[in-house]
Amino acid sequence: MRKTEKGFSLIELLIVVAIILIIAAIAIPNLLRSRMAANEASAVGSLRTVNTACVSYSTTYGIGFPSTLANLGTSGAASSTSADLIDSVLASGAKSGYTFTYVAGAAAGGVVPTYTLNASPITPGQTGQRYFYTDESGVIRFNVSAVASASDNPLQ
Repeated sequence: MRKTEKGFSLIELLIVVAIILIIAAIAIPNLLRSRMAANEASAVGSLRTVNTACVSYSTTYGIGFPSTLANLGTSGAASSTSADLIDSVLASGAKSGYTFTYVAGAAAGGVVPTYTLNASPITPGQTGQRYFYTDESGVIRFNVSAVASASDNPLQ
């Protein structure tokens, strides 16, 4: 009498591996799109946070908007050069796959009356698809192919 062997054959294992690879091929692009969407949502949230922080800065210190994004961050006790209104990661200018570029307007009488803020994906097509723009008006605008500006469509 022959003893029956227990276990899987090579063919059965190959079929299981092939099925797992097919499922992975379907799931990975969806995961990457989800990650890009999350990065874009984080960028929009960060723009809103900076807009709010700029208004708080302006009303608190009476010198208009900050001259740099770092002035809204923290490095000790709150002051006009370290207002402690946004987290240090955002104050550094990069967060969640996006680079933030803050430009203060020219000071008039020691008061900075305007600013612009752009959020651009660090690696377009991988960390984000859209470019974002906002200014002292608080309206967030976007562009899908180039750096966003005041003339682009507002975010709905």
